[in-house]
Amino acid sequence: MNSLKERILALKKEKNAVILAHYYQEAPIQDVADYVGDSLGLSIEAMKADADIILFAGVHFMAETAKILNPTKKIILPDLKAGCSLAESCPPDLFQKFIDQHPDHIVITYVNCSAEIKALSDIVCTSSNAVKIVKAVPKDRPIIFAPDKNLGKYIISKTGRGMLLWDGSCFVHEAFSLDKLIEVHKLHPDAKIIAHPESETHILETASYIGSTAGMIDYVKTNPNNKFIVATEAGILHKMQQEVPHKILIPAPTKEDNTCACSECGYMKMNTLQKVYDCLLNETPEIIVPAYIREKALLPIERMLELSK
Repeated sequence: MNSLKERILALKKEKNAVILAHYYQEAPIQDVADYVGDSLGLSIEAMKADADIILFAGVHFMAETAKILNPTKKIILPDLKAGCSLAESCPPDLFQKFIDQHPDHIVITYVNCSAEIKALSDIVCTSSNAVKIVKAVPKDRPIIFAPDKNLGKYIISKTGRGMLLWDGSCFVHEAFSLDKLIEVHKLHPDAKIIAHPESETHILETASYIGSTAGMIDYVKTNPNNKFIVATEAGILHKMQQEVPHKILIPAPTKEDNTCACSECGYMKMNTLQKVYDCLLNETPEIIVPAYIREKALLPIERMLELSK
């Protein structure tokens, strides 16, 4: 393992490459990354990257976003099959029909969507800035929000804005079991529950804190409590534990029994350290976004980044 990590670090230097990794990647990949973050942080780092090659250790829509922001750079992804159930829940042809049925609505889409969906949008958002962006829209403008209905419901609860929601969701964040969560909390009554806003409403209602992956990490760092039950993809626990080595972190339980008794994204876990090495060595698979889609998709992302300042 160490030898493979060393070879990746050497290749990275040789090829003037950077590795950007999402919090949900397996721990060895996070350890060789130049930056580990959430969707907003990764978008900003992709734009700032001073490198010829960006290896994106995440899922397909994230690598597409990096390509949209960096059209002259080579963007590579360890496994092209690393998709996203949420992104796949919003097919572009059906979403176009949905927009056509509501032509007076401004279209805000969560960054967890394909480049084609971004190209149909007015503004893109992440879980970090979604509430801020919705609040920035004039109150007399009706809003379509896609693709995540759970995040949409959370935004409505925080802003009081009525929004027309696309019926999409993330299977990882809908996997948490309320009954099991209550049982775990009974065993650890001194633990605070923290949750990602992609989770279902009944899970969010139990949480002391709701926020993005980066927000959750900041919360456990600054909150004086020493024990937390974490309701998001279990990959976050690696970075979170590094930040708070003295605190106890418990993954929220899922409806299904599995080896880790937590929620894992099979797509995120398709990337492996060996695939990262092979990807960097061969500079493939490469992410290509057609120019006409890239140019349209860039505008709503730029609006998001401007509003996020």
